[in-house]
Amino acid sequence: MLEFGFFDTFGRAEKSDLAGAYDAHIAAVQLAENLGYGYYFFIEHQNAKYPVISSPSVYLAAVARATSTIRIGAMVFAVPFHHPVRLAQDAAMVDQLSRGRLEFAIGYGTRAPEFDPWHLDFGKRREIGVEVIEVVLKAWAGDTLDHHGTHFQFTGASPQPRPYQQPHPPMWMGAHSETSMDYAADMNFNVAQNLDTEPVATEKFAYWRKAWHARGHAGVMPRTLFVRHVHVAETDEQARAEAEPFLREGILGQAGVARAVSLRPDEKNPAMLEIARIALETSRSYDFWIDEGLAFIGSPETVARMLREQQARMGYDIFCAHHQITSMPSDMALRSLRLFGEHVIPAFRSAVPA
Repeated sequence: MLEFGFFDTFGRAEKSDLAGAYDAHIAAVQLAENLGYGYYFFIEHQNAKYPVISSPSVYLAAVARATSTIRIGAMVFAVPFHHPVRLAQDAAMVDQLSRGRLEFAIGYGTRAPEFDPWHLDFGKRREIGVEVIEVVLKAWAGDTLDHHGTHFQFTGASPQPRPYQQPHPPMWMGAHSETSMDYAADMNFNVAQNLDTEPVATEKFAYWRKAWHARGHAGVMPRTLFVRHVHVAETDEQARAEAEPFLREGILGQAGVARAVSLRPDEKNPAMLEIARIALETSRSYDFWIDEGLAFIGSPETVARMLREQQARMGYDIFCAHHQITSMPSDMALRSLRLFGEHVIPAFRSAVPA
């Protein structure tokens, strides 16, 4: 049965009252939980010029204490920015505070300007990230930690607490490249996709499934999660009229479009070049959003139909609705969240045989 999540981002206008914004977003999570969303995710960024979640564990601790059933996590933790033992301890504490509701997702980062101010080597982000995860898993596995790697050294460390979930929270990989898909297959991790067009994401999920089977893992295959922009209104016409001006800012917003045309040479890998292309095309054409399966815009009935058709083609397990479309007013995004929860999610539940 398809499960549903709420993918959250902050708007630029919220910078003037971040304390109020945090309260409003946590209230939105509470609403999503009451409406039947099973997951809540957001992404970590560093050194951004706009409001972001830069301390995921701190924010997740607040979300954990304000909710009771919804599963929560950063999608993703940008792991090269983290001290691995502190990350392991902080995430385990969130898992304890939430009584086992943490989903632990990892990524390496894609934007070189986020790395530069910290003097982190953008070219070694994957190498660093893999070692961070190695240490995190060791820290969760025992009372004493010894690790002697390239980037981190620990002898007789005593990380605590251990996670509430044993042996550890579900592990996710925000994967764009084949290298990351291979790593997720090696590690038996769940995988998530967010920015690729539907055909490309379908190919990547298929590549990961084939790679996972080739490893000969025992047990049930890990899950796949897909994020799409969603705007629901009472009618198709109203939904398009409300969403189109904000969709035309591009999938990464106006700042993302500017970044797309100014990638540095060390950022120009195939995955980033494709994301840059998508950012540009989504700023030029509403139809590109719809034709490429990047957004579901319409009445509850239309969105449910589009979602059902796409899920049948792709076979993902969790669908995350991203209601905050670039600079869309938060009250408009919240109405979409409510309509999706009140009408789209129940449409899938009622279709499941008793």
